Amino acid sequence: MGPARDPRRIELADIVRAHGAAVQQAQRLTRGQHRALRAIATCRTSALGGHTEGCDVCGAVRIAYNSCRNRHCPKCQTLAKERWLAARRAELLPVEYFHVVFTLPHPLNPLAQGNPRVIYSLLFRAAADTLAAFGQDPKYLGGELGLIAILHTWGQALVQHLHLHCVVPGGALARDGARWLSAKRGFLFPVRALAAVFRGKYLDLLRRTFDRQEITFAGRAAGLADPKAFGEFLAALRQHAWVVYAKPPFAGPAQVLEYLGRYTHRVAISNDRLVSLEEGVVRFRWKDYAHGNTVKTMALPSEAFLHRFLLHVVPDGFVRIRHFGLLANRGRAAKLARCRALLALPPAVPPAAPESAAALILRVSGVDLTRCPACAQGRLHLVARFRPGEHPVPPLDSS
Repeated sequence: MGPARDPRRIELADIVRAHGAAVQQAQRLTRGQHRALRAIATCRTSALGGHTEGCDVCGAVRIAYNSCRNRHCPKCQTLAKERWLAARRAELLPVEYFHVVFTLPHPLNPLAQGNPRVIYSLLFRAAADTLAAFGQDPKYLGGELGLIAILHTWGQALVQHLHLHCVVPGGALARDGARWLSAKRGFLFPVRALAAVFRGKYLDLLRRTFDRQEITFAGRAAGLADPKAFGEFLAALRQHAWVVYAKPPFAGPAQVLEYLGRYTHRVAISNDRLVSLEEGVVRFRWKDYAHGNTVKTMALPSEAFLHRFLLHVVPDGFVRIRHFGLLANRGRAAKLARCRALLALPPAVPPAAPESAAALILRVSGVDLTRCPACAQGRLHLVARFRPGEHPVPPLDSS
């Protein structure tokens, strides 16, 4: 349970409760999309159960409803994000870190709508293979680099904008494991060369996937089922601009963690950006990057708004944050220990035991969930739990 909500603020859950059923009836949704709508609508309500807490000083009773913990719910990401960051803290090296973004051309969007798992997986593989190839090239590093890749599927206006944020340490472990090979200060790889190799790798993977008949063709992509049409589609994509963008390097590991905290567990839209829901129209703030990052307000019919939101519900079980190379789960501890030794660093401090939810929220937000909100003196303790669908027992009159 978090801080009390301002009743004047609109939330995504309000929009889903009011108009989600109409979207479910009008559109053919995936199981994951249905599940996301149900979770968001019932998050922190009696439908999910909860518990009551009582103050040991004034006797006030507070009701705390359970969270849905769905990864698409804007209210349920703080704990997951902070725990993930705590696990990453010990893996950071005192080197420059680079931020590289790989973006898929928008003509791939219709194909992605019917094949999200395929299109997203190829994006991860092509980007990781591209960076690995440049890392192994003696002209740049000549060894194995590492990276964390984070999938985002949206732009500010909730339209499809498929891109991968990659955080890359500025160096590599030599093939023989005997040296740490540092990148040139302020420079990792040339972005135009990265874009050309990325395009080639992605389209080659896409062609192979088509040849194995692992792509479904429906909707606006239905005409691509014909081999000739698909070949022409690939040829057109080769002429399209494939954007790879490298941002300035981070100042240090602390800035890397700050950045990762903004991106890792982000959902398509936060409640903070929602302005209003009136007469079936949703208004929300968005940043227009094409016009000087101007903050504007967009109005959409509620069902159109939810349709856009649902474009960004990833398939069940799909992993949005992946680690490659030195940071791949398999062998990560041993490889990072070797890197630390080569950099003359002491062994990494093991992550501390996981914090409780209350302790974590106190650390990151300053809100003490154990302090009584009524008297601000007492501590709250568990009184009773209630199951999903049950209503909490009203507190006894202690007067």
